[in-house]
Amino acid sequence: MSQKELRTTIEKILSESHTGTMATVKNNKPHSRYMTFFHRDLKLYTPTDKDTDKTEELESNPYTHIIIGYDGKGFGDEYVEYQGKVSFNTSSDMKQELWNDDMKMYFDGPEDPNYILLEIEPVGIRLMNKKGEPPKELEM
Repeated sequence: MSQKELRTTIEKILSESHTGTMATVKNNKPHSRYMTFFHRDLKLYTPTDKDTDKTEELESNPYTHIIIGYDGKGFGDEYVEYQGKVSFNTSSDMKQELWNDDMKMYFDGPEDPNYILLEIEPVGIRLMNKKGEPPKELEM
């Protein structure tokens, strides 16, 4: 598989899968949770409240590990392992662009000052489990 084909496959998974696990470090131990992800090119975004454990954890260590794409059909399902560096994005334009009505259960609207985006810049991306093949690393 060429790097171009690999990138196309990864972008397809990111487009079709919006829920994944996101790991941070809490008290020197891994801490994972399910998150909703959006992507622009290979950069991921996920909404969160500015006053959560994860924001505190990411202030101490801005690196994360994300698994996204497994659809549960069985052995051989492909998914993406994504390592990234997180920054906090409070851009009104980006918050508005990524806003959807499902977020109303957590925020008053895209202008809510507690609503921020975690912007995740890729450090390493691997395609996993493609029909039992070994992992394929996307060159960054």
